[in-house]
Amino acid sequence: MSRAEFAESGERLDARTVREWGRRYSNWRRFGPDDELGTLNFITRDRVLAAASTVRSGLVVSCALPFAERDDDAPAGARWESLARVARDGRVFNDRDPAELPAAGARSAAIDRFADGVVGRGVLLDLARFAGRPWLEDGARILPAELDACAEAFGVTVDTGDVLLVRTGRLARCFAQGSWHGYADGPAPGLSLRCARWLFERQIAAVATDTAHVEALPSETSDCDLPLHQVAVRDTGLLLGHTFHLDRLAEACAADGRYAFLFAAPPLPAANPFETPINPLAIK
Repeated sequence: MSRAEFAESGERLDARTVREWGRRYSNWRRFGPDDELGTLNFITRDRVLAAASTVRSGLVVSCALPFAERDDDAPAGARWESLARVARDGRVFNDRDPAELPAAGARSAAIDRFADGVVGRGVLLDLARFAGRPWLEDGARILPAELDACAEAFGVTVDTGDVLLVRTGRLARCFAQGSWHGYADGPAPGLSLRCARWLFERQIAAVATDTAHVEALPSETSDCDLPLHQVAVRDTGLLLGHTFHLDRLAEACAADGRYAFLFAAPPLPAANPFETPINPLAIK
């Protein structure tokens, strides 16, 4: 750990931290003044070709929530969040004005801008299996060192342009307990705000988890809700996905020992919604 990383690891987390880290880990104008793709720009044609080369067996695994597992209280299923969902100080990613984003016909940073772009190398970090548990505890905050240790343990690297899938076991818990109570709005395991630098420096294209909010709940900042969203979405331009069903993929990766694969999860080219259901596919 570098001196800067050590200092940051002990830094107090509050709204001032969010503003400072937002400036520090910003990708505004990095890809041009009119960019609406954010970190998906890291998925180049070369990265797609490299991802295709990981296919060995032809096994295709869906990461969508099976309808057979759902009831009236179940979440809608896997979906990406638009970069337009998170605003601060009257601006969304790449210094755009949310006033340009009416509920109908929204254009700037809307989800359909990604229709061609969420295809690349997927990497699964199975934090639940790494911890030797069926699922992580509510409120568990996943730190950068844990992401690195998990990747090393399973023999996979995390590279520029990767789509990172983080399994906490939260959906497995819902299935095991036969209840969705607390899934959408209760305490949950997830990424710590302290992962903001890790995600920025590794140039991750997108992150998806099996939880409803990606980051740990309750929030680590008492004066700012969803602080990782504030930095990663609004400032870094990172695409986040939630309610990805990663249990079958985790079993497939454990069986063949390969935690990197071709991954495709383009959203529907709908009329500029803020989020859309998808059927994410891992091809091994």
